[in-house]
Parts: sequence; C-alpha cells; structure tokens
Amino acid sequence: MQKRLKAEHPKANHVIYALRYLNEFDQVVENSSDDGEPKGCAGVPALNVLRGEELINCAVLIVRYFGGIKLGTGGMARAYALAVKNVLTEANFVHYEKEVKHSFSTSYSEVDKTLYRLKQLDITQYERDFGADCVVWGIIGSEDKIEKFKKL
Repeated sequence: MQKRLKAEHPKANHVIYALRYLNEFDQVVENSSDDGEPKGCAGVPALNVLRGEELINCAVLIVRYFGGIKLGTGGMARAYALAVKNVLTEANFVHYEKEVKHSFSTSYSEVDKTLYRLKQLDITQYERDFGADCVVWGIIGSEDKIEKFKKL
C-alpha cells in the first residue's frame, strides 16, 4: 500500500504508516514507518493513537507534502497523531469477533434439530459429513455463539 501511495503521489515527501493486527497465535503485531522523517516522529505517534483506541486489524497511512513550515520533532509528532485522530472520527468500524471451529457428531435423526439450532444462533458456516452411522459436523462461529450452541 505504501508503494502504491508513493506512486500515486510522486511529489510527496513522505508516506508514513502504522499498523496493528492479530497473528495466528492471537498476538497483536505492530509495525510503523517514519519513511525518512526523524526517527520516532511519524509512525510511532500514529501507532500510539491506534494503541490508545485499542484498534486491531487496521492500518493508517499518511501522505505528507512539505508545506514550507518546519514543525520540529515535537510538532511533527503531534501533527501526525492529530491526523490519525481526525481520520478515526470519520472511520467506520467493524467489531471484531474471533471465530472458532467446533466439531461434533449427531445421529441422522438429529440433523433437522441441529440445523434449527444453527439457524437460531445465526451460525451460517458449517459442513456435514454423512457417515455410515452418524453425521459429523464442523461449524465456525464467534466464540460466544459456539459456547451458546454447546449449551443447547
């Protein structure tokens, strides 16, 4: 994305970024780039805003053109942080829910009942394997929905 923005804005002085995401081990991974700005004056302040808002699975990129006024390192850090705060007021957020997989088996006579329970909880991701003696299910849903399903 940074390369694309640099190509779209060839006269820009800097394209900085900050990002946070969950890896496959549910650990928050963070990264940032100052893209030539003084160390810690651009990407880190942007990243600190994302941390403060407890945002994950997101990134922010800022294209900067030098406007002729030198802000100093403190002023630059505040300007980048303010830019991120401003864009977050306009952003549409989607609540993140971790999805988990649950496997179980039922008799053939319980298939309709199981489908009804899945529909009640709005669990739409499932697969079935019709074996000789039973049906083996694999369902995917939020941890909360899967726990509710197990209790039904």
